[in-house]
Amino acid sequence: MRADEVGPTIAPDQLVERAREAVSAVEALAERARASLRAELVVDGRIDAARLEADQHAVHGYAWLATYVEALREMADYAARLSGEGALGDTELLILSIGFGEYLSQVFGGIPMNQGEIVRLADLGLDDDTVAPARTDAVRWFLAEGNTRATRAALAEILAVHDIGSPVGALGLDETIEAMRVEIHRFAEAEVAPYAHEWHLKNDYIPMDVVEKMSELGVFGLTIPEAYGGLELGKEAMCVVSEELSRAYIGVGSLGTRSEIAAELILGGGTETQKEDWLPKIASGEVLPTAVFTEPNTGSDLASLKTRAVKDGDVYRVSGNKTWITHPVRADLMTLLVRTDPSESGYRGLSMLLAEKPRGTDADPFPADGMSGGEIEVLGYRGMKEYEIAFDGFEVAADALLGGVEGQGFKQLMQTFEAARIQTAARAIGTAQAAFEFGLRYARERVQFGKPIFGFPRVSDKLVMMAVEIALARQLTYFSAREKDSGRRCDLEAGMAKLLAARVAWAAADNAVQIHGGNGFALEYPISRVLCDARILNIFEGAGEIQAQVIARRLLDGSN
Repeated sequence: MRADEVGPTIAPDQLVERAREAVSAVEALAERARASLRAELVVDGRIDAARLEADQHAVHGYAWLATYVEALREMADYAARLSGEGALGDTELLILSIGFGEYLSQVFGGIPMNQGEIVRLADLGLDDDTVAPARTDAVRWFLAEGNTRATRAALAEILAVHDIGSPVGALGLDETIEAMRVEIHRFAEAEVAPYAHEWHLKNDYIPMDVVEKMSELGVFGLTIPEAYGGLELGKEAMCVVSEELSRAYIGVGSLGTRSEIAAELILGGGTETQKEDWLPKIASGEVLPTAVFTEPNTGSDLASLKTRAVKDGDVYRVSGNKTWITHPVRADLMTLLVRTDPSESGYRGLSMLLAEKPRGTDADPFPADGMSGGEIEVLGYRGMKEYEIAFDGFEVAADALLGGVEGQGFKQLMQTFEAARIQTAARAIGTAQAAFEFGLRYARERVQFGKPIFGFPRVSDKLVMMAVEIALARQLTYFSAREKDSGRRCDLEAGMAKLLAARVAWAAADNAVQIHGGNGFALEYPISRVLCDARILNIFEGAGEIQAQVIARRLLDGSN
């Protein structure tokens, strides 16, 4: 069955146009949901915090509805671009059809925010009469013809002979970024994938020779300007590289995150001297940074941060506790968030320090005066190791204050969140791709009842939906990266990409384990590692609940 034979006869261009018409319909629906929620939440022209919290299920559900609308819009635009280039083939048409059919069905029937947490349009204050206008001809067509047994079977036929290790469908990248993707893919296949599971099982560090090869490939300087020794390729390139590395092992894909955060902080808030000093070293891999923000009992509530930095002549003396610090032992530079003004409550008294430290070892993790810590053992996301750190009079040079002005730390950190969440979404897509590939390979090879289990629709359907959802999350992520590269504010799109991609990664990993059956629960099978790695993605860089709150608050604000 060919894509152009799915459902009623419809040409590719007509399918793309129908997709755009459906997007317009659900955009209007989301606007009606926004108006309904604002009527409940706004008091005297402002959103009432108590009402916002009490109605959290609906508020977060609205964030998910808006995320679905954005994901569908980007998928339609992606298909239109491919059509214009003459590159819209059967695979892409089937992904478009199934993706729209499934996500529109969820919009009208119930969007899963998480397992057991389903948001329905009635929760958003929309009754049948209000919803009815959104069921346009285009929407009804996708609901009836988009995600059907026939369309899933057609895509399954393609997956049955798909080259494992390559994306399903065209990515729509320009030549430079595609060339970078191919190079990183080859590196990851040769230097990371064959060894990742052993590193995970032994809780070993990613070997330094792998880190050095990443440096040679320019991984740590991807987005740093050429003037400071970087490649200046932008966030879309960062997404592609992060995805390919994370597909092989999320720990390797996440090494670049530390450099990305540090570079963003220094580029956005550093003095020229700090930029000239640190950025070339970060870009070359000479300096490995780590982000030291989170504290015990604060989590996402950074306004409650207590670690103190007291200025004493030409140094700051830091005292306090940090936790969930990734890769701190082998790091040379800490971007360290501290409270420099205890008289200022909340965010205003926070500052960021560029704190140097010597590299440590497992035997002596923190060979620096005034600094100690212990490892936090974790299920997954290994290769860098997590630590809690105690500071007791740890000295940081006074000129290491980012930007040279106290009280700017929280503002400086907020400027990095767009890039960090885009990169996390890309890591999630790579993790989901790994789960899909492990599941597909196993389904082809595992024979039961006289044939490969891929031949059973409950198995192949899982893989079809993995491929479709990965494509949806990928295009949303690429869009947020392009917005960032264009200099436009994209915290909303970045948050949506991270929210969706994290859920897609967990669903893919969970379903791939199910395809493996009991073997998926065995430590010897790499899918067990991917399951553990996928679970963290909905927690760090903004837990799913926090992310939904931020998205909804932005959209519900009267200025939007």
